[in-house]
Amino acid sequence: MATITSRSEFKEYCLRKLGKPVIEINVDDDQVEDRIDEALKYYWDYHFDGTEKIFYKHQFTQEDIDNKYITLPQNIIGAVNIFDIGDYIATNNIFNIRYQIALNDLYTLTYQSMVPYYMAFQQLQLLEQLLVGKQPIRYNRNTNKLYVDVNWDKVTVGYYLVVEAYQIVDPTTYQDVWNDRWLQRYATALIKKQWGTNLTKFIGMQLPGGIQFNGEKIYNDAHDEIEKYEQEMISSYSLPIADMIG
Repeated sequence: MATITSRSEFKEYCLRKLGKPVIEINVDDDQVEDRIDEALKYYWDYHFDGTEKIFYKHQFTQEDIDNKYITLPQNIIGAVNIFDIGDYIATNNIFNIRYQIALNDLYTLTYQSMVPYYMAFQQLQLLEQLLVGKQPIRYNRNTNKLYVDVNWDKVTVGYYLVVEAYQIVDPTTYQDVWNDRWLQRYATALIKKQWGTNLTKFIGMQLPGGIQFNGEKIYNDAHDEIEKYEQEMISSYSLPIADMIG
């Protein structure tokens, strides 16, 4: 099998798996496109290769400050964290606490232990969390709006916000997505289920030679395959759920 590099090739591959051109697949092109879209959405939501972790950089505008939120691109489906707006403990000059510790305590990395340096910054981060706090964020992928709960009067135009986010792996840019085995099988099963749904209207209708359509059998087989592939996704291709301790 040649490498699939486009959506049209992927669609033809799925139809060939169902029997085309030896068997007529009674599914409209729009229905095939819809089922491929459904397969991609499920792939992006659950497959560990369906999204990638990025650090999205956004420069504040006056409109952002007036709205008290920023708008993220459509391809970002989750925002989980932001780099703190401002550094409340350290300063960017000679009086920077990092500079002072390195100057006075770390005479040489060969003989000086890094443990006190590490523990000191753990203590500073704890103090910052207790006295200043973490800026909460709220994000919904349907609105693409990231709300940052801070005092927006202190935010200035031109300041950069860095967001830890997850964006989809777009197959139009990264064609290797079309060659994912799970996606190929799942999309084929969805098209097969649509085929069975279309044929259920002909149940009981007899063709010349005594042949009858059996759309219900195709539908049931596809339904079982879809359940199997979705279970396989959760058990084999999804990242484990991270526990939250608070």
